[in-house]
Amino acid sequence: MNRWFVRFALIVVSVMAFPFTCPAPLVYTPGEGWSYEAVGGGKWKRSRAKDQLEVAEESFGKKDYSTAFKAARRTVKVWPLSDHAARAQYLLARSYQAQRQDERAFKEYQKLLERYPKVENYQEVLLRQFEIANRFLAGQWFKLWGYIPFFPSMDRTVGMYEKIIKNGPYSEVAPRAQLNIGAAREQQVSFFNRVDPFKEAVRAYERAADRYRDDKATASEALFKAGIAYYKQAQKADYDQSVAGQAIATFGDFAALYPGDPRVQEAQKMVGELKTEQARGSFYIARYYEKKKRWKGALIYYNEAYLKDPNSPYGEDAKARIDAIKKRAEFQTAQK
Repeated sequence: MNRWFVRFALIVVSVMAFPFTCPAPLVYTPGEGWSYEAVGGGKWKRSRAKDQLEVAEESFGKKDYSTAFKAARRTVKVWPLSDHAARAQYLLARSYQAQRQDERAFKEYQKLLERYPKVENYQEVLLRQFEIANRFLAGQWFKLWGYIPFFPSMDRTVGMYEKIIKNGPYSEVAPRAQLNIGAAREQQVSFFNRVDPFKEAVRAYERAADRYRDDKATASEALFKAGIAYYKQAQKADYDQSVAGQAIATFGDFAALYPGDPRVQEAQKMVGELKTEQARGSFYIARYYEKKKRWKGALIYYNEAYLKDPNSPYGEDAKARIDAIKKRAEFQTAQK
């Protein structure tokens, strides 16, 4: 017992004999909560919103983004209803963006538009959000806890574009954002999705064509890309005749609505390929029925193959098989 008392006494005496200052990087401010302060920090704090914003502006101009961030955040937190809060929120987002923390920057821009919808640079903020979303569309990885590159995500990228459109459905960037939703869906891998990404892409493109139909450039591109998405879907292993038909119909609408578009020739080429594929599908179904000696079914599908693409090898062979089956039927009738 005496030994523990002696040790404790020595510790107390040592502390009192050799005092030292202990840095406190975590500081609690009433009404503000805990914040990090380096040794000698705190000089950036001001007692008025205007002055605090000036610190944020000056620090941002000097590329001292850490101080700019803290000063801007304090302005928003302490004086959220002041005339300076919107500008501070903007600088908060800009500080994140300047440090390449794009996802956090996007969220802070979103807060700016939601809390201060009458902000003067509303369109500029939308453009900044659009540029951030485009980087993720191009393959930039989202970060775990805001720092560790983790994975690219087209779902989260689509979420960004949807927020942009909601913020300004008829803004300058909204039509392109809607088109980029389709592009993001096309980049998704079907294995990891419960729905077919091409179907989601088509839905996004068709929405763009409908919502922005007065914008000829956007509407024509949207309709063409919808046809492309259908075309890609029709090329998949689990070939679906109906999808090919939807692609053909979409390309047909595109050519009818925008006959002078230079992409019409490309669309017509793909329509030809799709019709040949449809003819092939019908031809092999007909062959199956013919082998089973189910002549009526064979005639129906051979005829369908011929009508789909009469000038293709499948169409020509189908015509020959139709003639052969009819002659067989006539011969059997004559023998009775």
